[in-house]
Amino acid sequence: MPTSQDMTTELDPGLLDALQHQVAVFARRAEQTRLGGTGQLRNSMDRAAYLLLNRLDQEGPMGVKALAAGMGIDSSTVTRQVAPLVDTGLVKRTSHPEDGRAVVLQLSPRGQARLEEVRTSRRQLMAEVTDDWTPAERESFCTLLTRFNSALSARQSGLPAAKDESVPKSVPNS
Repeated sequence: MPTSQDMTTELDPGLLDALQHQVAVFARRAEQTRLGGTGQLRNSMDRAAYLLLNRLDQEGPMGVKALAAGMGIDSSTVTRQVAPLVDTGLVKRTSHPEDGRAVVLQLSPRGQARLEEVRTSRRQLMAEVTDDWTPAERESFCTLLTRFNSALSARQSGLPAAKDESVPKSVPNS
């Protein structure tokens, strides 16, 4: 089995340099705009809040540990990130339906509405940025970006990367 060093030397170093540079530029631009969308809602929700609200929307109520595990971060980070969402009424804490002593986090109706506003705004931004792309180019980019993110996530968690990633049919969870 080839090592990472073997694989790096087999590939075009110039292409790898260009790729890492473009990823760095993308990360900077994404953070600058927070992929905030268009209109009044531009830059209106930070990445952590968006990802947490999205996960709760997609998977339903869950405890801090489950939320942290699903997002690949630790519980203390989730607790810290959820606190302002609870304070602003976007997320509510409720008793676990089977174990009243346990607390679960749930997207509030206000959080659901806010998340949909942000999604709509971001969807419009993606449409504008890729306006001159063909549907096939959008799908290809989404497939490759999903595969890239999955590989990074797998590397971080020490798991093997999935070989066949398809275009997400809904908003990704993490």
